Order: sequence, then structure tokens, then C-alpha cells
Amino acid sequence: MKKIAVINGPNLNRLGKRELEVYGHQTLADLEDRLKKKASVLDADLTLFQSNHEGVLIDKIAEYADAKFHGAIINPGAFTHTSVALHDAIAGATLPFIEVHISNIYQRESFRSKSITAPACQGVISGLGFFSYDCALDYLIQTIPSSTESENSEAPKD
Repeated sequence: MKKIAVINGPNLNRLGKRELEVYGHQTLADLEDRLKKKASVLDADLTLFQSNHEGVLIDKIAEYADAKFHGAIINPGAFTHTSVALHDAIAGATLPFIEVHISNIYQRESFRSKSITAPACQGVISGLGFFSYDCALDYLIQTIPSSTESENSEAPKD
């Protein structure tokens, strides 16, 4: 079973309450329920985490890397555009990350079109609402090897 982390950054705990015209009426709990159901169907072990604090997010990334997670989905929120430290944590984690955004960051204020964290990620999915997370989860499940697949591929061939 593949272990996947979903990390949500600042203000995502306010989904369904803030900027409804941008993010809609669904809540973080709605998103988490949706992802849990999808993970169950995909036979994935999903760990969900949200924090408004940069250092806490960085600590979690290191924790998941040390725990040998297979991959992670991250919505860095506003830290996308400001955090070199978060970029460095992702880059140093040695596990594949997919950056996601609920809104299309390229249709919003110009400062949002630059992602500092994206270069440390395998890919970015933006503007598909909660479906951005679904796509990221599908990608990780389909493309990253599980630990047993990795072990088998590293075994010497006779």
C-alpha cells in the first residue's frame, strides 16, 4: 500500500468561509472526506495535514520523508509565492511532490503567477477545484513504485 501525504498550507482551513467566489462553498473537511474515499478505492494509505505556520509545514515534510512516504500532494497556499524555506524542504525530502491549487493562479493577481515551490515538485495542477487533488493522487498512485516494487526492481537479476 502506498503512503501518500496531503499537506495544506495557510488559510485552507477557511475553505467554505472565505473568498467563496474563488474557492466555493466546500470546506477542508469536504475535501478530506473526498480524498479519503478516493484513497480507499485506490488502496492508498493517506495522511492529511493542514497548518497556517511555515515552520510546522517544513517539519511535517521532513517527518514524512523520514517515515518513507511514497509521495506527497501539497497546496502551499500563499507560501507558494514567498517561501524559499518551503521550496528547500520539498527539494530535500527525496519523495515526489505534486503542487496543487484549487484556483487557477495564472488568472488571479500577477504576484500569484510565480511559484517558488513548483521547481521542487514533479508537477503542478492548478485551477481544477478539488479535482486538482484527485488528479495529483491518481498521478502519484499510478507512477510511483511501492516499496515492494522498489525492492524487487533493485534485486540482482539471475
